[in-house]
Amino acid sequence: MFEAIINYQFMQYAVISIILASIVCGIIGTIVVEKKLVMMSGGIAHASFGGIGLGFLIGIEPIIGGLFFAVTSSISIVSIKRKTNTSSDTIIAMLWSLGMALGILFISLTDGYPPDMTTYLFGDILTVSKIDIYLMSTLTLIIVISSLAFFNYIKSYLFDETFLNSKGINTSFLEYFLFVLIALSIVILIKVVGIILVITLLTVPPAISKLLTYNFNNIILLSSLIGIILCFLGLVFSYYFNIPSGATIIILSSITYFVLVLFKQIR
Repeated sequence: MFEAIINYQFMQYAVISIILASIVCGIIGTIVVEKKLVMMSGGIAHASFGGIGLGFLIGIEPIIGGLFFAVTSSISIVSIKRKTNTSSDTIIAMLWSLGMALGILFISLTDGYPPDMTTYLFGDILTVSKIDIYLMSTLTLIIVISSLAFFNYIKSYLFDETFLNSKGINTSFLEYFLFVLIALSIVILIKVVGIILVITLLTVPPAISKLLTYNFNNIILLSSLIGIILCFLGLVFSYYFNIPSGATIIILSSITYFVLVLFKQIR
């Protein structure tokens, strides 16, 4: 396995993508879990499928189209929720279905044979390209710098939004800001585990970390470390047994969580 990482570029890209994805899981995954934004994240992930389909239709990098749709969807959710009486669940459901429907439509209109969407739906860490690494690195850097710059405000928004309002802080901006960061994170994770499975990878490492510590900062750091371990083990299993990497990572992550929950209850 280590020999393959040294000799093959696609394996090197896979390892780099694991590290980048795990950093995102640690920071944004913790925010998603603490603020109970899991279903919203799923809605944004599925909405991005429309952008991927559009990318194939107009001949651009599909993940760029997915990024545009993901960010647009995240902003739309906040805007519609704040300006109407429509519940978040209703908005998420509509965008979830609309994105998938548009993706299917755009792909059906693409000339020639329909493209293989398996990688985007279920992920394949071994197909990560150089362009993907550049995009993932840029988005991860944006997320890390932005999160550090607004870290104290983010913590206050998660645990005591009323306090922030009393201090005159614009919580509306913070909400838009966090939703956009979640959209960027989802795009990073799509190539690793795919649109269908992205929710689990975004939430399981923080959920495991919360079984081990209650400190917010430690949860973020531990989630990143757990993400690296689980993704790397999933890569190893998928490489040796020739099985889908995205599904392997998710199954391994879920099993780890349930085993720890059972162990904690027994203890």
